[in-house]
Order: sequence, then C-alpha cells, then structure tokens
Amino acid sequence: MLILDRDGGSLFSKSFRYDPSSRSWLKHGEVIEGEPIELLAAVTWLQQESGHPIKVPVGVIGPRDPPPASFRIAEEIGGGLASMGLTVLCGGRQGIMEAVCRGAAAKGGLTVGLLPGTDPAEANSYVAVPIATGIGEARNALIARAAFCLIAIGNSYGTLSEVALGLQFGKTVIGIGDAARVAGVRQFDNAQEVLLETARVALDIESKEGD
Repeated sequence: MLILDRDGGSLFSKSFRYDPSSRSWLKHGEVIEGEPIELLAAVTWLQQESGHPIKVPVGVIGPRDPPPASFRIAEEIGGGLASMGLTVLCGGRQGIMEAVCRGAAAKGGLTVGLLPGTDPAEANSYVAVPIATGIGEARNALIARAAFCLIAIGNSYGTLSEVALGLQFGKTVIGIGDAARVAGVRQFDNAQEVLLETARVALDIESKEGD
C-alpha cells in the first residue's frame, strides 16, 4: 500500500518518497500525510495528474494466430494499460496486436503500431499511430528497444525474438499464457497480475523493496 500526497505531488511508502520528476524513490524521515492508494491508481495519478507522466510506451507482443482465450486476455490488458494512462506499443497488425489495441482504444488509450511493411494501411483499425517501418521483422528490435517494459501474451517465433531482444536490452519482460518460459521472463496467471506487475515496473517499486 502506498500513500498519496496530492497537494505535495508525491507518493510515499513507509520510509521512501517517490519523486515523479526524477522518477526515483528517496529516503525520508518525515510524517506521512495523505490517502492510501493502490498500485494501479498510483500509476493513474502519475500519468494523469502528477505533471510528470511516463511517455515511453509499454510494448505488448504476441502471435497473429493465438487461441481464443489469449484474445480476451490481450483485450483486458490493453484496457487496463489505457485506464492507467499508459501508451501501448505493438506490431500493429492482427491477433494479439489487434486485441490489445482494441482493448486500449475502448478505454480511450493511445496505441502505436510499428509495422514491418511500407503501407500504413496494413495496421489494424484500432491503431491510432501507424508507423510503416519498411524493415520487415527487424522492426521487432525497435519494439523491444522503444518500450519501457514488454508484455508477452502467448508465443511464436517472432514473439520469442522480441522477448530475447527485450531481455538483452535489459528490459523487464512479463509473460502470460504460453509465453516463452525462459530465464528472466516474469510469468503470471491472469491479466490483473500482469497489470499489477506493469504498475510495479512503472513506479520502480523494486528499488525500495527493502522498505
């Protein structure tokens, strides 16, 4: 549980203060006054009220032909990310990419699609910003590099390449469903757990886990 001081523009834990301008947790010894706030609501505050939102998107990756259950998971995750005010970055086409964009768009979120081809019209209808890279599957590296973390929903050769690149680039990779079970991927069982972990990454909770 965190404490939000709206007037002071800071989040607090028991002995750390989160400074949104520097995006860091600082030790403090002051008396904490404010309202208790859950993780998802804290990121929503950061994105929509703090004046210092994270502008780097969350990368969502997955296959073009996933099982039906994965569509539902991707749509829920897309909606949750958008509700927090986070931008969704994906490959821009069908399958998991379309489902996550559909979920985000339904909540008024911003969706960016990095397309492998040269035609922006190849993007699914829920992509707000299609970017036609013209570099083929090499665009997977751009997604992995550009995102502040990656969410892998399911698996495929292309998805596996993005997972590997994300890990190589030092990004947090969150997996759900049959996402690649390789060292470094944080596996979760449902969309809510994935959203909570994304919120932890967004707020850099790990830097203060001794609190």
